[in-house]
Amino acid sequence: MYTLVNFHMFKKILSIILIVFLLYFFLEEDKYSLKNIQIASSMPLTGLMQPWGNAVLESTKSYFSYTNDNNLLNGKKIEFVTLDDKYEPDLTYENVEKLKKENIFAFFGIVGTPTIKRILPTIYDENILFFSPFSGANFLQDESLSTLINFRASYKQELEHLIDYLKNKNIENIAIFYQNDDYGEEGYISSLEIIKKQNLNLVAIGSYKRNTLAIEHAFNEIKLSNPEAIILIGAYGANSFFIQKAKNDDILKDSIFCNVSFSDANSIINDLKTTKTSTENIIFSQVVPNYDDKNLKIVQEYQEIMKKYSPNSNIGFLSFESFLASKVLVDAIKRTNDNLTKDNFLEALKNTPKELLYEIKIDYKNKRLLNQTYLFEYLNDSFKELK
Repeated sequence: MYTLVNFHMFKKILSIILIVFLLYFFLEEDKYSLKNIQIASSMPLTGLMQPWGNAVLESTKSYFSYTNDNNLLNGKKIEFVTLDDKYEPDLTYENVEKLKKENIFAFFGIVGTPTIKRILPTIYDENILFFSPFSGANFLQDESLSTLINFRASYKQELEHLIDYLKNKNIENIAIFYQNDDYGEEGYISSLEIIKKQNLNLVAIGSYKRNTLAIEHAFNEIKLSNPEAIILIGAYGANSFFIQKAKNDDILKDSIFCNVSFSDANSIINDLKTTKTSTENIIFSQVVPNYDDKNLKIVQEYQEIMKKYSPNSNIGFLSFESFLASKVLVDAIKRTNDNLTKDNFLEALKNTPKELLYEIKIDYKNKRLLNQTYLFEYLNDSFKELK
């Protein structure tokens, strides 16, 4: 009897040990334990949007190299794995399908609204981590996207700032030029709502096809309305081409041209300088402060790291934004204290220290870490903030 009781007791203890072991195993299974932490992205490294992709790639690689050289992750290394999608959604989907089969911890910095929208079902259905998509689309603010966190402010926030500025300048008649895809339509619909709310006049619209410079029809439609201001929700090449044509047109030459951050202010200015086109009456909305303001400690850090790790790259707004997001990503990994799981990483992102980026205050809400927008003009060979 005594032996039988002991045997049953032994079986019970063994069962408890087995349950504890299994619980431990399944809890640990979610932990990313590789010494090299792989972060992946798909971006335009060739084609009309190549400058965009290059800006994100070079600044991210630079900060990751800085991280590894200074052992910020306590013996672990961080790697950035990228594939070219030419800013074509189907290629983005193919790239993500390839990359997710590797031992990737998270996706980061995928460029473009239509490209991101194409892969969002995969991100959602397969519970894949995705930080800092390079888009300000409203659908990225959806709380159901539990493994996605935005870094930047939304396009709607940018457009509210832009249109409010125009109204304060007594501008009433506004036209919209936009890319005929998810990005352009998102900006068009948001602009329409804000213009109506501000009791301003939408006098014309014109669109063009993504990854082209086929703007002639849109240009002529807008020209007929003689707008005081034109909101341009396109890629830099199309926006630049539109502005060049308008500056040489008697009707449109004095209009105010308003670009959102995705338009790539630095590439537009380079194009205008090359063609000796005036940069007056052009406004650039941004989600980060001036990348060349050396009074800011975070700008000093950005420029020092870029100079060391990517000396042949051009600094700019997009590069600066990518650098900042990379710094936040590395900090979040570091604060998981060697227990790198999806939940711990997401929690760390949401609780990023407010002072991490020095003068740029982080305040997580509505699924994004930054909520401030800025307006700039380009005068005397530099960007000046419009207050």
